[in-house]
Amino acid sequence: MTGAGGRPLRAGVVGLGMMGRNHVRVYETAIEGVELVAVADPDPAALAATTLGRDVRGYEDAERMFAEEELDLVSVVAPTSLHLPVALAALRGGANVLVEKPIAATREEALEMIAAAKAAGRMLTVGHIERFNPAIRELRRCLAAGELGRIFQISATRLGPFPARIRDVGVVVDLAPHDLDVMRYLVGSEPIRLYGETERRIHTEHEDLFTGIMKFANGVIGVLDINWLTPTKKRTLTVTGERGMYVVDYITQDLVFYANPDALDTWVNPDAADDGAAVASVSEGEMTRRVIHRREPLAVELEEFARAVRDGGPPPVDPRDAMIALLLARKMVESASTGLVVSGAALEAALS
Repeated sequence: MTGAGGRPLRAGVVGLGMMGRNHVRVYETAIEGVELVAVADPDPAALAATTLGRDVRGYEDAERMFAEEELDLVSVVAPTSLHLPVALAALRGGANVLVEKPIAATREEALEMIAAAKAAGRMLTVGHIERFNPAIRELRRCLAAGELGRIFQISATRLGPFPARIRDVGVVVDLAPHDLDVMRYLVGSEPIRLYGETERRIHTEHEDLFTGIMKFANGVIGVLDINWLTPTKKRTLTVTGERGMYVVDYITQDLVFYANPDALDTWVNPDAADDGAAVASVSEGEMTRRVIHRREPLAVELEEFARAVRDGGPPPVDPRDAMIALLLARKMVESASTGLVVSGAALEAALS
């Protein structure tokens, strides 16, 4: 993956917190044809620690980095409130941009970023990293092949301890976009109704416990259980359908299928409105662990970002998909604060 004249693509990272340092590591060690040349963070200690022993220039001012470096691609791993100004500066500097999720703080900011990328003729993509988990990718292949038959329900569990790094948003905007995006990615349908409940137990300003439910246009029910209150990390996704159930463990990258051996058997329901209607049965069947070629999702994500930059697109994650995930999360917060179901025009606006 090379830039103009066959040279390596030149990469930069803005934000050197935990996730930013991971971007630095992956660019430096795992992405062929990419050279990490510069990093930016207002914290001098973070800069010193990151640049020590590396042939990488450090900047306390990101705009100065964009002005002085000729960057092909940039990871923006700053707090959400800074996504818009940093992304706009990177685009003005001629770089293609990957912004960590959520794409921005508001719809207006997201639309401004999308428009700026189009005007600059550069790529904007968003770090919805769970799409790049090999187990999720294999699950999507299985679902697309019809291995589960009709999908009935998709349920996400994302639990863990309170992260000291989070200060500007609550658990819904920070974590729910992962699962809202994956649900749309796998189900291939849009939500028509949603409802959420939140509580604030430890976080001083924002919610840290969330339970949500969504109804998709194709009849699938989505359930989300997310918090910062659990003393152990749990990241799972369950998809239930007429032929059985798939369970993904994001952390171990395991994908397990629990078969319903009665899926192809039917019996006649004498009480059905339609006389003689055939009804499928459900029973416990074999468990099969799918073969997954495990890789670090961030490495897959940044590799595909670099490839898209080299090839001229498309972006690995469409920024409008990322905006929809953000707006759905915001609607969940709205529902929780009002106690009302969100549907109809109010939800359609979030998807347009």
